Order: sequence, then structure tokens, then C-alpha cells
Amino acid sequence: MTTIRRAIPSDADSLTQIAVSAKRHWNYPERWMEIWTPQLTFTPDYFEEHEGWATIDVGKPVAFYTLDYNNGIAWIENLWVLPEYIGRGVGKELFHHATALARGRGYQPLQLEADPNALGFYEKMGMRKIGERQSEVDGSLRVLPIMAIDL
Repeated sequence: MTTIRRAIPSDADSLTQIAVSAKRHWNYPERWMEIWTPQLTFTPDYFEEHEGWATIDVGKPVAFYTLDYNNGIAWIENLWVLPEYIGRGVGKELFHHATALARGRGYQPLQLEADPNALGFYEKMGMRKIGERQSEVDGSLRVLPIMAIDL
């Protein structure tokens, strides 16, 4: 039985490992992982300054998301699930937690920038593509979908 609780500063190392493992799950080139690791590394200060929520199973974090607000719009900045928990409903549960939290606070809509490999998941959650952002990693162009759901 999993539970969701607020992420705390002492979770930072565990949550970093979740993010790196989840990104690596998509079999990106190791060079790309090296480039992304600083962005996927969380410090205790991060969770003092940003709102995060973690799924706990058997006393340890197995997934988490962070929520931010900008100009009346709620943003999921991170949503990562340990690979061995993918497909077990953990991501879905966290996503619904985020939407309920944002809705309860009066935000409209909820948005995020998705990894292209996660596009299908977010579409199943009811999100729609409203734009895209081009980025480059190690000389390769990537197109990142911007997703939204009305709360």
C-alpha cells in the first residue's frame, strides 16, 4: 500500500535517484544522461523552496512530483516514477493528486512540458498538447510537447 506525503529536504538524494533512473528508463544515450544529470539532481534546499509530493512504499520514496504556480497557472515541473513502479498506477495516482491540489487552490489550468516518451501517459490522463518547445541536446534537436488540462 502506497501513500503520498509532502517531499521533505532529507528526501533529496532519494528523489534525485528516482529522477535519474526514470530518465534512464527511456534508453537515452549515456552522453545525454550526463548532460541532464545536473537538472535531475535535487538538493535539500530545493524542497524547502519548492512544493513536492512523494509516493512512499515500504517506507521509501518510489515516485514524486513538484508543483509550481506562475501567472495563475499550475505547472508540474517534475513527475518521476522508479522504473520498477511504472505501469502500477503510481504515476496516475500522483497526477490525480496534483490536479486535485491545483484545482482546490483555484488554479486553471494545469500544464507541463513532457518528455516525448511520456506523451501517451499524459494524453491518457486527459491532457492535450497546446504547444511545443524545441531544445537541443548534444547537437540533436528535441521537440518537447507542452501539455495542459482544464481543472
